[in-house]
Amino acid sequence: MEKHEIAAARLKNQQITSPTETSPSEIVKWLGAIQAQDLPMALWAIGLRTFDSTHESVREAFNKGEIIRTHLMRPTWHCVSADDIYWMLELTGPQIKTALNGRHKSLGITHGMLKKAKNIFIKHLEKNGSSPRTELVSLLEKAGIPNEDNRAAHLLIHAELDAIICSGPLKGNKQTYSLLEERVPNKKRLSYEEALSELAIRYFTSHGPATLHDFVWWSGLKKKQASLALELTKSQLHSATIHSKDYWFSQNQTFSQPDNESVFLLPAFDEFIISYRDRSAVIPSEHYKKAISRNGLFWPVIVVNGQVEGLWKRTIKRNSIDIATDFFQPVNQFVMSQTEKQKLALADFIGKEMNS
Repeated sequence: MEKHEIAAARLKNQQITSPTETSPSEIVKWLGAIQAQDLPMALWAIGLRTFDSTHESVREAFNKGEIIRTHLMRPTWHCVSADDIYWMLELTGPQIKTALNGRHKSLGITHGMLKKAKNIFIKHLEKNGSSPRTELVSLLEKAGIPNEDNRAAHLLIHAELDAIICSGPLKGNKQTYSLLEERVPNKKRLSYEEALSELAIRYFTSHGPATLHDFVWWSGLKKKQASLALELTKSQLHSATIHSKDYWFSQNQTFSQPDNESVFLLPAFDEFIISYRDRSAVIPSEHYKKAISRNGLFWPVIVVNGQVEGLWKRTIKRNSIDIATDFFQPVNQFVMSQTEKQKLALADFIGKEMNS
């Protein structure tokens, strides 16, 4: 198994090639979680993996509470299925809190301040329902908690990690906040080992072939926890050793070269790129710094035959959309024609006419 076969398998397992799932929430559940600090790009990440989806159908899954956007695993935004929100928070929340302790100390965030903020959120959301971030920040300031150095963001994140608040219905391209127990009243919980096992099997099945180090990176778990998770699921997976690294994947996995001249426009921070510690199977070394900035921004990329070969950018206007592409090196006419098809697919998803 070489890197092109790894890339092809990941494209297939992540439902990028030939998606069959018709439910946005089910594709999120299949992947375990989808990184989502850029909300419009996260909608496309879900949409491109969901058969016959539209921007509105994905938004509707958010508005119905089938998909929740919150902080879990690594301390950043993720989309997660409502069915999984409680057990995932219980499993990964403690690591995130520990990681944020130092920053909390420098911001002067105390246990009393965290408790006060949570009470403010609960009281307001119980009375008023879903509310935008600006309202919650204003309430904190009125209560004597200033938002210096983005302190409010940490108070909101901590309330998310404690399963108190979560994303509410979308308003435009902005999310609101709601009480989690109102948004997701059915609390599915797993034991510690069940949660470890479930997260590992989801990851290696949907993101494989991948290594233990990849799983540690994606999940935010400690290596000891991730190793136990893998040990619990080994009997349900297959593995292969490539260049002294053990890769794990579904028992049903088959390997092949990528489809001839396949082209995909993947969003910023897409799971195909960001969910692996080692990205050498999909990003040629000479293109790495072009695809990922020094400060960790993952740009929207053009993937050709499983390899990152360029960047793209969209500009949405009132009735139309402009999509500009920038290949790192010259490509043939067939790749260009496939790229145009992908532009049209994105425009159709958003529901805008594409400017020529």
